[in-house]
This record gives sequence, C-alpha cells and structure tokens, in this order.
Amino acid sequence: MNTVVMKESVHPVDEMLAPSKLIAYGLQHVLAMYAGAVAVPIIIAQAMGMTAPQLIQLINADLFTCGIATLIQTLGFWKVGARIPMIQGVTFASVTPMIMIGTQNGITAIYGSIIVAGLITFLIAPYFSRLIRLFPPVVTGSIITIIGITLLPVSVCWIGGGNPAAPDFASPIHLLLAVVTLTIVIIVYRYCSGFLSNIAVLIGLILGTLFAMLLGQVDFAEVGNASWVGIVTPFMFGMPVFDAGSIISMVIVMMVVMVETTGDCMAIGEIVGRPIGKGNLARCLRADGLSTIIGGLFNSFPYTAFAQNVGLVAVTRVKSRFVVATSGVILICLGLLPKMAAVVASIPNSVLGGAGLAMFGMIIASGIRSLSKVRFEGNYNLMLVAISIGMSMITLTMPNFFQNFPPTAKIVLNSGITLGSITAVVLNMVFNGFGTDQDTSQS
Repeated sequence: MNTVVMKESVHPVDEMLAPSKLIAYGLQHVLAMYAGAVAVPIIIAQAMGMTAPQLIQLINADLFTCGIATLIQTLGFWKVGARIPMIQGVTFASVTPMIMIGTQNGITAIYGSIIVAGLITFLIAPYFSRLIRLFPPVVTGSIITIIGITLLPVSVCWIGGGNPAAPDFASPIHLLLAVVTLTIVIIVYRYCSGFLSNIAVLIGLILGTLFAMLLGQVDFAEVGNASWVGIVTPFMFGMPVFDAGSIISMVIVMMVVMVETTGDCMAIGEIVGRPIGKGNLARCLRADGLSTIIGGLFNSFPYTAFAQNVGLVAVTRVKSRFVVATSGVILICLGLLPKMAAVVASIPNSVLGGAGLAMFGMIIASGIRSLSKVRFEGNYNLMLVAISIGMSMITLTMPNFFQNFPPTAKIVLNSGITLGSITAVVLNMVFNGFGTDQDTSQS
C-alpha cells in the first residue's frame, strides 16, 4: 500500500519511464529540433567562408554541447537547472552579432565574448529571476501563443523544402511529403493509444522519410562521407580573444536570451503542471549561463530553451524530464558520431515541416488554453493580448521592417518572440501594476 502511495505522489515531470520509452520519446525530441540545432553553425560557417571540414567540426561541437546543456537543464545540480523537460539549443538571437564579431575580429573573438557573456548571465540569474512577478497568467498565456505563431513560418519553410530561393521550393513533391507526414501523425494520434499515440510525431517522421525514399527524395551521400567517430576538443580554433566591443554585443544578446528563456520556462511549466517560481527560474537562467560558457569553451555558441520542443511536450503529453535528458544523451552521441548525425540530417525538410505544423500549432493551442483561464471582464487584459501578439507579428509579416535600426536594437526587434514578450510585460505593468511576489517557497 505504501508503495502505491509513493508511486502516485511522483509528479509526472519526475517520472522515470522504461528505457525503451525514454529512447523513443527522446529521439522524437531530437528529430524535432535537429534542423534548428545545426542551422546556426551552418549560417556562421557560410558567412565566415569556413571550409567543409571546419563546418563539420562546428556542427559536431554544437550537437555535443546541446546535449550537455540539456542534461544540465533537465537533471540539474546545486542551484543550476530547472529540472523540467526543456531541451537546449543555440539561440538564433546571437547569429547576426556573431557574424559581425567573427568577420571583424575572427572566430576566437566570438568565443571570448560568449564565455564572458555566459559568466555574466550565470551571476545575474538570481536577480533577473525576481522579475517573475511580471509574468502573471495573462502574460505567460500571451507568450505561449506568440511562441507558436512565430514558429509556424519555420514549419512552412520546411514544408516548401527548406530553401525559398530553390527552384523547386513548394513544389508538389515537397507538399506531398509534408501532407503524408502530417496525415500519418494525425492518424496515429487519433486512432492509436498509449505509447504509440505519444510517439505520433516520431512515427510520422520515420514513415514520412521512408515514403520520401520510395520517391527518391532522400540523399544519403553525406552518411557515406561522414567519419564514424569525431572528438570534440576545447579551443579547436585557437585560444579565445576578449574584445570589449564584442563582449558588450554578446551581453546584450544574453539579456534578450534571458527574456526568451523566461517565457519558454514559464510556458513549459504551464504545460507540464509545474508552476515556475523565482527559485526555479533562477536555476533555469543559471543553466543557460553555464551552458553558454561551456559553448564558448567547446567551439560552440550561446544556449537557450528550444521553443520547437515546447509543442512536442504538448502533443505527446509526456512530461517526464528524463525523456528530454535522454535526448541530451542522444545529442552527445550525435556530436561524437558524425555518421549517426548524418543519418538524422538526411530527413527531408518537407517531412520535418509536416510534423512541425502539428507541433507548432499545439503551442498556439496551449497558449489559447492558458488564456481561456484569464479573466477579461472589467480589466485591460484583452488589449494586452491583442497588442503583444500584434507586435510579435511585425517581423513575421515583414522580416526587414527594422532594417534601418542600429544593430543592437535589431537584436531585440527582429525576434518576434522577444518583441511580443517584452510588449506583454510592459503592458501588464501599465495596465495591472507590478503584481505581487507569487513564489517564495520554491526559491
């Protein structure tokens, strides 16, 4: 009887699943975030004119550090890591500043600025977490919705084939693969139950890829070219250079990242039923800072929560942090086994897009569900939601809208998630005041 009581008292976030389920669910998370994870090193390498072997080194380092960062965030130690199912990846907010730093001062200046910015993030995390009172349900619900809306274009781009400039972008074959994959996800989700229903996205990706193979749309050339084992070593491109201007730029990026992480952390907390208080948020932000330091040491980049995977948690209803920790182990293996990473990379973008449409749409649905619990009568909450979502749509509809602004301002303004989140927080202060301290028990 005591055993049953103890088992029932375990929160779903802390539930340890069978190894087979951990691997299946964990692989599903990896497949969902893989394209986004490798996008940043590819962009940086192309902008800096790096060679193919150097690009492979960057990708391996990125995946390896993604895994370490995810383990830190999900398992945690001391006062580091939120211990929720939050997978970590490179923040896209850092891309433009890193290109500017790299082209002007070299790649070692990028890593020097990342290390210092990560250290500063780690140190100020407990102070930043005191802003938790600025994130009541109306703000977090708006942010969850904004995250889903701003991620949908990623899925649409994948559905078209991944490259809008390609002649065959959005060709019938790409649309067919996306539709078939999405249909598989829907059928499995609707007509299967239990374990199979929970891995609907993974099944869709596997069967969608097999269908693409039958149509000759899968290229395994890179699998043959990739080596079996690749060792990630610190300072592979040289010792870091600490340039003051570069450091300031990266610190600004990390301030933006902290806002995004706060929104993602609150969103996941809402979905899994574990409200995020000051203590948990401080641990989450410290994990970002520590992971970013490690990224600088291992030739990688700044890290934050990957919003793509928030939707996967909502779709699967699997809330265990150990599932995402397993994803971290898989990512480390991918970083050390280039041939294995190449197999995952061979999944067609259009197949990813079909699954992504369901995942990102679920984030929007989760946000709407959160907002349905908010009171809108006799207050200004309706206007808050309207303006914050509207602001997040600016760069979604016109990506170059802020092209004439200074580079530091564009770091904030070009991210729909950041701009919408900041708008929601500011309007909440204007309409509802500064709120109250909601959580001291978890600090």
